[in-house]
Amino acid sequence: MKIRPYAAAGLSSIIFGFSFMFTKGALKYVTPNQLLAFRFTVAALVMTLFWALRLIKLDFRGRNLKGVLLLAFVQPVLYFCFETTGVNLTTASEAGLMIALIPVFVTLLGALFLKEIPTLRQLFYIILSVVGVVTIVSGGKGITASGHTIGLLALLGAVLAAAVYDILSRWLSAQFRPVELTFVMMWFGALFFDAAVLLEIWRIGEPLQLLSLLQRREVWSAVFYLGIFSSIGAFFCTNYALSQIEASRTAVFADLSTIISVVAGIAFLGEPFYLYHLAGGALILVGVWGTNHFGRHLK
Repeated sequence: MKIRPYAAAGLSSIIFGFSFMFTKGALKYVTPNQLLAFRFTVAALVMTLFWALRLIKLDFRGRNLKGVLLLAFVQPVLYFCFETTGVNLTTASEAGLMIALIPVFVTLLGALFLKEIPTLRQLFYIILSVVGVVTIVSGGKGITASGHTIGLLALLGAVLAAAVYDILSRWLSAQFRPVELTFVMMWFGALFFDAAVLLEIWRIGEPLQLLSLLQRREVWSAVFYLGIFSSIGAFFCTNYALSQIEASRTAVFADLSTIISVVAGIAFLGEPFYLYHLAGGALILVGVWGTNHFGRHLK
């Protein structure tokens, strides 16, 4: 069994798991669009610096970039637009439940478009990991409902965007290297969210206030972590994993982020620990293991 793709998928889940803690702290001072603009601008500039120093190689000559641009539009642009809207209009448990469905949608789309048909055992363990997430986000008390249809539809849009991203990245991996996909994603995200922030500044009319926000530790530390680790590191790891193993195997690792976010909250934010955290985490771990252990071994 190839170890590197699974290690990459696991590492991306760990990085994404800690990102919630940094995001939570920064959003006390900046808007979601401002944080996304800072995040992807830093990521794009750092990757450009890596390219200028010849630490990474990029070659887009003679290849069709339409697919890559579509990938970059779906993730990060569509995904974060839908997720931000959905989270703002729904409850935390609804958002957590919907995002947990990403591996299910990836499996369905993978079977439809990539012909990566999961085994029955694999389907069971994918669902088991989803149950684990539901156990944690419900808090042992059940799912609270917001009744906001637009919010739920936005979350569904985020789930579909994440699933389409996995399928596109898997498909494009035959033509482009993971670092090339990641480079285009970072620049596309930077240009889009920078434009969104410029519109915000134009309406408010206080451009200097935006720069002053970077002086706060919660903001600059989040920008550093989200830009370097969550954007460049995690997305590169995800693109690499998708180039090596089936989309459904990679997607189920996303549920591990729930465990990491709980651990980060307990360890660094003083949040309480309950038995349902342990039970849900165990279900997720077993689900991730089973999905990858019982999947078909494709070339």
